[in-house]
Amino acid sequence: MSLLELSGVDAGYGDLLALRGLSLTVEPGEIVAVVGANGAGKTTMLRAISGLVRPRAGEIRFQGQRLDGLACHAVVERGVVHVAEGRKIFPSLTVLENLELGSYTARARARRRESLERVLEIFPRLQERRRQSAGTLSGGEQQMLAIGRALMALPTLLMLDEPSLGLAPIVTREIFRVVREVNRAGTTVLLVEQNTRQALAASRRGYVLENGRVVLVGSGVQLLDDPHVRRAYLGL
Repeated sequence: MSLLELSGVDAGYGDLLALRGLSLTVEPGEIVAVVGANGAGKTTMLRAISGLVRPRAGEIRFQGQRLDGLACHAVVERGVVHVAEGRKIFPSLTVLENLELGSYTARARARRRESLERVLEIFPRLQERRRQSAGTLSGGEQQMLAIGRALMALPTLLMLDEPSLGLAPIVTREIFRVVREVNRAGTTVLLVEQNTRQALAASRRGYVLENGRVVLVGSGVQLLDDPHVRRAYLGL
């Protein structure tokens, strides 16, 4: 049984359909990348999984149970945690307070201390800045904080929306290193990225979305070698 399965999902906003019959799977332990141009439907897909957008057709199942129709907090309680594009941290709160807010479910609260130690070990810079207001952090540090806060919720599936957006190349490499480390520690990752090369290189499998539909699927290596991907997304 797949960890996550989308079957024939339509979703959108008003009269606009951003997803059209979208189907994909994520297996336990994978990093799966979803790549595509702006407007391809990548963010809408994550929002549909996390309960922020209600699908108009199709099914979303996690560990065999329907997610579509659940409230956002119930999706998190099932073990699906979404790091939205733009980080969405609380700038007036400290780094530590932001992290603690991530462990609001009963299961996560019971392991808050253990989770905090793990997150600060993964992100030593957050340890150094734990008493600072989050709004004073650099863009890369804020992205680390957003991922760390998500890890405090003890996700079975971690969904990342454009984690490298607006970051310098050296910081982007560090973010992708962390994604791999989190995955090796047992968390399955669904990664939405415009940095196609980095995303596919980090992933076991990938999907290419165009106009709300899957147009290509394969291993990360296969997609990096695909002529359409090389021409449309890698500029080769």
